[in-house]
Amino acid sequence: MITPVNSPNTTYFNLQAIQNGLQRTSTNFNGNKNDKTSIFYINDIHGKSINVERTIAASNAFDAFVKSGTDVLKLSSGDIQLGEPVNANRVMVESQNVMGIMASAMGNHEYDMPDHIKEIIPHMNYKLLACNINIDKDNPLYGKVQKSYVQEVNGTKYGIIGATPVDLFSRIKYGRIFDELKVDDIEKTIKDIQAETDKLKAQGVDRIILLSHVGFGYDQRIAKETDGIDIILGGHSHNLITDVKPNVNLFNSKSGEPVVITQAGRDGNYFGVLNVEWDKNGIMKKIQNNVTSTRGFKRNPVARHLFENILGRPKVVGVINSAPPPPKNASIEPSGHGNFLCDCMKEELNTDIALFGSATIRGFFESGKLDTRWLEDISPFKNKMVTANYSEKEIVDALKISASSMTSTNNKPGLVHVSGLKYTVTKDGKLKSATFIDKQGNETPIDINNPRTDKYYKTALTDFYCQGHDGFSMLKKYDQAVKYDFDITKCIEDYLSKHKDPVDIKDDGRIQIVEG
Repeated sequence: MITPVNSPNTTYFNLQAIQNGLQRTSTNFNGNKNDKTSIFYINDIHGKSINVERTIAASNAFDAFVKSGTDVLKLSSGDIQLGEPVNANRVMVESQNVMGIMASAMGNHEYDMPDHIKEIIPHMNYKLLACNINIDKDNPLYGKVQKSYVQEVNGTKYGIIGATPVDLFSRIKYGRIFDELKVDDIEKTIKDIQAETDKLKAQGVDRIILLSHVGFGYDQRIAKETDGIDIILGGHSHNLITDVKPNVNLFNSKSGEPVVITQAGRDGNYFGVLNVEWDKNGIMKKIQNNVTSTRGFKRNPVARHLFENILGRPKVVGVINSAPPPPKNASIEPSGHGNFLCDCMKEELNTDIALFGSATIRGFFESGKLDTRWLEDISPFKNKMVTANYSEKEIVDALKISASSMTSTNNKPGLVHVSGLKYTVTKDGKLKSATFIDKQGNETPIDINNPRTDKYYKTALTDFYCQGHDGFSMLKKYDQAVKYDFDITKCIEDYLSKHKDPVDIKDDGRIQIVEG
């Protein structure tokens, strides 16, 4: 029988208590010294270097706090890398090295650096794992990604398996470059994971951990449809999974043994510590899942110095007078932060409309001086700006996809933030109305049930969406687009250089969420 998370008999590692200089509460267990395991886990940091500095501080606190006689593992479930910017990826490699990460699943963003992956991989002091992908010899990843391996800690063996996204090619920017990769679908992926589990079990390994970057919904299936896995450290869907809850993130495997699933949100806003006690047969009998905000930890000064040597010293580009707090669910909440990004794009690129997906906003403005490092953390993907002409119907179709995020799995692809438009969506995921706003502020309602195909708007957006990614196939006009060699950060920096007064970031109601 497994002990629930809130049991007083469960070892409790309160990292926030360390940060505040408080005392630890603990309970001693009987048994061998390897009966207990504490896992520090991260996922989906997306190159957020400022939050990584805080995560490193949390990792150091964890190291200082774990009791002797406890096996310690540090593991990542992928998307720690960012993709295109080589220096940002160097920072993420160094951060995982500094923390002592042992292995990482291959997230979709680990594939988004085709031009410099060869120079990045040799610096990784951790393993890359994916059991559900086949890599041709011509690919730079060939021979660098393992299906699984055995991690030994204090004489105890842990089987570590990796799984890469089954929707990989709809998620990566440069999919055409990776023709040498073939990813298995979810049905085959489940069989792949079972095969690796069986192989590890045959080697006498009875503690199995899956580093999964397939998303929470699929992780739940894997937990119930496989046998032998104990722990699934998840990623990809950006869920913030706290505690241990039966039939939510605690399931029985095919043979009835417990399987726990974790995930620590996105963008380095949180990290997790999973504490486990095992019986003599390698079956979990006590679990605690602690998920903690990195905001309670100061930026590690050594890491900050190291990263600034790689990224360069930041410079102040403007002043934010006021800004609202970050939305609780950035995927489906209107945001003054998103409004401001789009307003900068529309002005700097001189367009009728600007569109910016919430999925690529990973940070937020705060009152005070805005420097380049903080600015680049707001949307760190370095997606280049483009302009293209879209018909009224194409714009409406994009807004309908945006609206569907209200009820879609994991709220993907997320609301599209806008400038030059207002629109209303219902909580059940329908587009209710849309209005075009010209540069003089005049509003013209759009007939969303019969949008015009002969009326076009010059539109600013990113090359990621202009390639039709994230389900926005109606925006796929990259070959016809005007392309710029800069990203959203330059738009904001240029805008601030012209508007010297401190900026107030606010939500003006251009996106409304109403009852269906």
